[in-house]
Amino acid sequence: MSTPSTPLDSERADLLAGLATARAALTKAVRGLDDKQAAASPTVSTLCLGGLVKHVASTEAGWTRFVVEGPSGMRHDLPDGVTWADLAAGTAHRIPQWMIDHGNEFRMLPGETLDGVLRHYEEVAARTEEVVAGVPDLSAAHPLPDAPWNEPGGVRSVRRVLAHLIAETAQHAGHADILRETLDGQKAT
Repeated sequence: MSTPSTPLDSERADLLAGLATARAALTKAVRGLDDKQAAASPTVSTLCLGGLVKHVASTEAGWTRFVVEGPSGMRHDLPDGVTWADLAAGTAHRIPQWMIDHGNEFRMLPGETLDGVLRHYEEVAARTEEVVAGVPDLSAAHPLPDAPWNEPGGVRSVRRVLAHLIAETAQHAGHADILRETLDGQKAT
């Protein structure tokens, strides 16, 4: 005898299924590539397929930490004496490490492999699903951290985080389709 599902369980399952579909579209674009191809930037952009997967994994991991830890999970601290205005103007005396790491997400670094990038993405996906399964209320929300790209006083619920992750992943899956077709003529769809 099975336990009837609640509307929350159904919504949770639907959101996680949507995220899994977007993830599959992204990873399909890298199927069959070697490390050199995954690291190649075949357009005028510096984007590469392996880097897109790294970026999406990092974004998902950050938002999953946000669901658990709140704004501190987003890790957007500034070094002492540095302001957002300094960063925007290019006059900061020190760049935060998280900004350097963010820039490196979009490329494959020496020693990184596509298999390793995909394995990490699978671990991030499993963690997201574990966290979302354990959240009692998808309406639970945290304030957004102070950052120029967040509206002042903004909050995000778990539901809205999942909707954002679906959109972000799907958007980058589209980028990956373009990169893959430019790289070797293969169409991911």
